[in-house]
Amino acid sequence: MSNLPIQEIKDRLDIVEVVGSYIKLQKTGQNYRALCPFHSEKKPSFFVSPARQIFKCFGCGASGDIFKFIMLIEGVEFGDALRILARRAGVELKPYRPELKTKRSRMYEICELSCRFFEKQLEESSVGKRAKEYLLKRGVTEESIKKWRLGYAPNTWQGLSDFLVGKGYKRGEVVEAGLAIESEKSQMPYDRFRGRIIFPIFDLNSQVVGFAGRVFEKVQNEEEIAKYINIPNTLLYDKSRVLYGLNFAKMKIREKDACILTEGYMDVILAHQAGFENTVATSGTALTPYQLKILKRYTNNLLTAFDMDVAGDMATKRGIDLAQKEDFNVKVITMPKESDPADIIAQNPKTWASLINKAKEIMNFYFESALSAFDKESPEGKKEIAKLLLPKIKVISNKILQSHWIQKLAEALKVSQEAIAEELKKIIPKSEEISPEPQVSPPAPKTRKEILEEKVVSLIFNSPQCLNYLEKEDLEVFSPQIKTILTCFKKEMPTNSQAIDKLIKKLEKESEEMKNLLLTLSLRAEIEKEPEPEKEMRICLKSLKEIATQNALNQLSKEIQIAEVAGDEKKVKNLIQKFNRLAKILTGFQKNAKNKI
Repeated sequence: MSNLPIQEIKDRLDIVEVVGSYIKLQKTGQNYRALCPFHSEKKPSFFVSPARQIFKCFGCGASGDIFKFIMLIEGVEFGDALRILARRAGVELKPYRPELKTKRSRMYEICELSCRFFEKQLEESSVGKRAKEYLLKRGVTEESIKKWRLGYAPNTWQGLSDFLVGKGYKRGEVVEAGLAIESEKSQMPYDRFRGRIIFPIFDLNSQVVGFAGRVFEKVQNEEEIAKYINIPNTLLYDKSRVLYGLNFAKMKIREKDACILTEGYMDVILAHQAGFENTVATSGTALTPYQLKILKRYTNNLLTAFDMDVAGDMATKRGIDLAQKEDFNVKVITMPKESDPADIIAQNPKTWASLINKAKEIMNFYFESALSAFDKESPEGKKEIAKLLLPKIKVISNKILQSHWIQKLAEALKVSQEAIAEELKKIIPKSEEISPEPQVSPPAPKTRKEILEEKVVSLIFNSPQCLNYLEKEDLEVFSPQIKTILTCFKKEMPTNSQAIDKLIKKLEKESEEMKNLLLTLSLRAEIEKEPEPEKEMRICLKSLKEIATQNALNQLSKEIQIAEVAGDEKKVKNLIQKFNRLAKILTGFQKNAKNKI
């Protein structure tokens, strides 16, 4: 593939803007930092360099350019990352041979064409027009219908499938995309959605990846009809990883530092339409670790608009428990019974705004719910209240907060805090019920030698005068790649940042491995500025010599043992002499370290 579109995309897009659309970045000096989206951490070790247009996590080792970032964050191959970024940059990719298209790209095409098919049916078919009238009566505006690309699936067995086959796709591919079902009676698959209002589901880049359908017209031969159905998990769509509306809501969530979580598609559409644009839906599922990890990129504050109480749906409660374990601040929007956000917003958006403002902190909500359900004065009531609330207190990771709620429960039940604490110890969190998000495996910890070597290069990148302390014989203590870098720098003796950048670009051409190492070291140099670089350089070089000498002594010790076993007295004598000379040198290093540093 030509490098022209790749370079054009890089020229048009800033890595800070691209990465910043996924995670919260904080400016620090010339660079930006954040909590790494690829592994769990409490302190930010993920850095983005606008000058070099790269990212690097010093915790898990993930690094690269905008293409690599999209591949990792979206879980796609390079071709799909190219297409995502080309669309974002407004770069048109030249058509290429259809047989070379990836399976994933064909799935995207099928989803996009299907979405257009459904949209056209809503606008032009007689039943579709009636479906549109229904949406308008529910309060959905023409603008929202277009924004959310709502559609209608005709009540025919192969309407969509025949359309896609006519566009050059195989019926098997339509099945793989989740839009058709293989028939048990015949070999001809039939459309999954028939007689339904269609809600396209988007990824973070507003590409269609899936669909949900709400029943509108009774389907022939189907007695029991589910109100809503979704496509199954596919190559593009995984219900546990998608939040409906997040493509439109993500910037508002970050701006308001809060996310309103609802259950339904209509809830989200009407909320956005009324100005509550930080709203997303879980699409009828409980919160999952994957969804929470995505939300963590934008905010730590969640407002739930679920139909729930402390003794209610277990799946919903597990999701909320997990959010608390991940240190989200969770509040509950309390709605009138038999109401959902869409109904409330359609009647009066101000009522919904009022309910949001009155949202209760999750533990206060649980306490109110439990205390109103049982008699807190009776022994049996106390037991039942504790049974409901202790597991909720158990999942709070912050011990100060946990202590606060232990005290509150003790006061409410008029028992000692010690009694509550003892009962709390008996609660075993059912963590096995929640599948954790797979983490990027962190690299093996660097050895002290590797850390010192990288430090030496970073010091030289920041302060070229440090090269004056590097002698020719010192190069032998470095590993091959670092030695290559230092040899080049020692030969050229650069005196300013422009000369250093020129040498870096020259060395980058040696190999991809060398390029990645130099990018990492360059970014480290930008992040780590030493107030006394020359003093630090002398310390690093002495330490490296000490390590090299110690390694040589260890090797000599092994050789002496082998020579002794072989009975070679002459060799043993020579080796011991070498050992003693090196031991003396090592002692000198250690004395100097104590006396001078």
